[in-house]
Amino acid sequence: MSRLSWNQIRANASRLAEEWRDAHYERGETQSFYNDFFQVFGVRRRKVATFEHPVKNLSEGRRGYLDMFWKGVLLVEQKSAGRKLVPAKTQAFDYFPGLKDAELPRYLLLSDFQTFELYDLELGTEVRFPLSELSANVEHFGFILGIEKRVFRDQDPANIEASELMGHLHDALKASGYLGHDLERLLVRLLFCLFADDTGIFEPRDIFTDLIEQRTSEDGADVGQWLAMLFDVLNQPEDERQTSLDEDLKAFPFLNGDLFAERLRVPAFTEVMRRQLLLACRFNWSKISPAIFGALFQSVLDEKERRKQGAHYTTEKNILKVIEPLFLDELRAEFGRLKRRGTKNRREALLTFQNKLASLKFFDPACGCGNFLIIAYRELRELELQVLIELTRGTDENQMWLVQTNVDQFYGIEIGEFPARIAEVAMWMTDHIANNKISLHFGEVFLRIPLKTSPRIHHADALEMDWNAVLPADECNYVFGNPPFIGAKYQSELQRGQVRRIADLGKTGGTLDYVTAWFIKAGEFARGGIPRIGFVATNSIIQGEQVAQLWPLMFNRCDLEIAYGHRTFAWGSDARGMAHVHVVVLGLSRREDEPKVKRLFTYPDIKGDPVESTHAKLSPYLIDAGNLNDPHIVVREEARPINELPQLIIGSKPIDGGHLIFSEEERAAFLILEPKAEIYLRPYVGAYELINGSVRYILALQDATPAELRAMPYVMERLKRVREYRSKSRSSPTQAISDSPTRFHVNVLPTASFLAVPKVSSERREYAPIAYLDPPVVPSDLLQVLPNASPWLFALLTSRMHMAWLRTIGGRLKSDYRYTIGIVYNTFPLPDITDAQKLRLDAHAKKVLDARARFPDSTLADLYDLTAMPPVLRKAHQTLDLAVDKLYNPKPFTDDRHRAEHLLGRYEAMLSPLLAGVEPLRKKTSKKMLEGM
Repeated sequence: MSRLSWNQIRANASRLAEEWRDAHYERGETQSFYNDFFQVFGVRRRKVATFEHPVKNLSEGRRGYLDMFWKGVLLVEQKSAGRKLVPAKTQAFDYFPGLKDAELPRYLLLSDFQTFELYDLELGTEVRFPLSELSANVEHFGFILGIEKRVFRDQDPANIEASELMGHLHDALKASGYLGHDLERLLVRLLFCLFADDTGIFEPRDIFTDLIEQRTSEDGADVGQWLAMLFDVLNQPEDERQTSLDEDLKAFPFLNGDLFAERLRVPAFTEVMRRQLLLACRFNWSKISPAIFGALFQSVLDEKERRKQGAHYTTEKNILKVIEPLFLDELRAEFGRLKRRGTKNRREALLTFQNKLASLKFFDPACGCGNFLIIAYRELRELELQVLIELTRGTDENQMWLVQTNVDQFYGIEIGEFPARIAEVAMWMTDHIANNKISLHFGEVFLRIPLKTSPRIHHADALEMDWNAVLPADECNYVFGNPPFIGAKYQSELQRGQVRRIADLGKTGGTLDYVTAWFIKAGEFARGGIPRIGFVATNSIIQGEQVAQLWPLMFNRCDLEIAYGHRTFAWGSDARGMAHVHVVVLGLSRREDEPKVKRLFTYPDIKGDPVESTHAKLSPYLIDAGNLNDPHIVVREEARPINELPQLIIGSKPIDGGHLIFSEEERAAFLILEPKAEIYLRPYVGAYELINGSVRYILALQDATPAELRAMPYVMERLKRVREYRSKSRSSPTQAISDSPTRFHVNVLPTASFLAVPKVSSERREYAPIAYLDPPVVPSDLLQVLPNASPWLFALLTSRMHMAWLRTIGGRLKSDYRYTIGIVYNTFPLPDITDAQKLRLDAHAKKVLDARARFPDSTLADLYDLTAMPPVLRKAHQTLDLAVDKLYNPKPFTDDRHRAEHLLGRYEAMLSPLLAGVEPLRKKTSKKMLEGM
């Protein structure tokens, strides 16, 4: 009779563990238990081992009995459940002197039915595990089948080390000149072979490792040839192979699936490359998730290539943030209702639900290495397994053959061939893992080898093709993924052109991130069918100027609504060179299919777990929109204030090539040469200098007469360089001012105290560090300037209310707050405020300024550090915050999101007269743009 496969043995072991989970009595159950135990391996116990074998116990000076004994191979000492096994080990060793040399066992097994301790006395190794984990440890008993045991490979849980191992091999092959398509295909095939070697696709296990280890030469010269022959065999049905085929190659199965169909160039391995491959072979791949291969792809891309492609590997945790609210939660809830229903029509309802699972189609149009598809398929298979368990509950039926879900329900587009091929292989691996899980549960082997179905992964540019050619929209249920993150400034000309063509915003083209092209294409795709959409994106698409460019398209052109969203959280990746970005998750549905309850996940700590809330409507800023007449309203950039605030302007912008700007040391050295320039060298303060207390200087020569200038030759030399720098510029406006080197491109030279607002401020500060400055300071264009600002304005702009508007509506530079005049300041909704209330705010502003003044040696960076902020300053701000909050609403706000929701309602009310044409304040804002809101 032929030997059982390891897959069948594992299934048998799983069944044994279930049947004997309550065994506990040594004398009454030992013999029955071990008869069944040997049947797990297809071996009759009486052919190899005996019970109660008599032997003399020298320590006790009397005859004893071995519970079970297989001469020369195995000795078993069995105890009742709960008994300590240490004395059993001592007792077994006491019997050894009474055995003949030829009878001494290599293996010692101690057990109390529920726990196993197996010792290899020749190699000095041991393994411990509970009965419930027998199926995962059956290969330790390979000696029962006559398989010679060797040192076990590393059994530690697999992690990113697996990716690094293959990354090193990739780098070595690439350095040798084995490049491009062949390299990528080779690496994917090796990944599959490594996985197959550890998970039962190849039987017996480790035949791939043995082939490399035992049949290839140590110098690696013939590794490529052996791999080429192996790939041919894996692509050839057993009945079509040559009768003279090498026996070691003949042991490999036919796989199909086109994975091994193409002939590759034979790689020339070296001794080092062979060692790297063997290191990967000896790694335990059986416990890893196929999703880790996305990390492999990241590991073999350098940082520049990752930035170019916008590639960011997504962790399983973050993938679930997309797919659980998109479809998994709903399917799980439906299954839960079916489980709780009565017996009437229950079976038919479960089968109908299973058919539904098998009919769903999933599409990732930027699938990378397939992480989203992999996790979605894994979860779908897990749900189907639970359905099959319910169908068999209380019966002797075996429903495992009714498995219907398969990899061909999953579709993807990927621009890179290497990750596209990894996605295919990882999906097959996921399928095999799910099949193994079913086998273990039902106690019979369930395999899909040879591969008969394939995931539908297309190697193409998703922005250059009709998605209906991959999967017709009316057949697609869900579109999801993690499209590339590339900001407008980092896009290539091709990428920028793609975004502009797809967005079709007119002459300006907008400043949209690359990811938005996928949102728009997905929205247009959904119009022709039934899909729901769930994407990860940088949080730039829910803040700043992009909101007004993107979301009217999604709402009006594509007829979509926001179904769920995760507000800003910190990106996490298992890949080498982890991406440092802040992201959001957005779920969209067609308006006619939108859920009544919208789900919002808010992160009190962007690195922690979210708090979920439900809403009737969600704004594109991912806040509640239930109090708005128009939940689609977006804040558009304004050329001047629409809130009756005084004009905020940018500071001076010299465009001088650095020739007019000096550090403290450079100023001192220059004045030695040109002492007359002292009155023109004014402090030059930007955001950095304001916050950190440092200073630079700038030559401000706007008021100098020609005679005064000519009397300063070193100043004249500087002006000559400025003129040359400007004349060589590609910018026409810069060239136009080259003949006026004493003037800046933007000239702001305050003559009185002014309020300075940093253009960028750290996300870690509760308050933007706004401050008053005095002449002769010249503000740079990294400051926004409010001349002659009353203290109540300082109070309003430093309040938590204004910070909530900045955080929600303003854009970001990386993760820092970006204070833009047109988006944040000119649109900030004011409360109805009286002169008396302004006076009270003046007093609160004074308390904040006085609190700062108590620490003259501390910079704004010191004062507004989350940890170092003085209690007196924090108290002054909190009192000011409370006063401003009450101007907007007598009831207290619960948090900043609540403040932002209130402000957006006020913005809508403020905007109504403008939209009605009563007060046409906007400049550079067309009527068509207003109508698009």
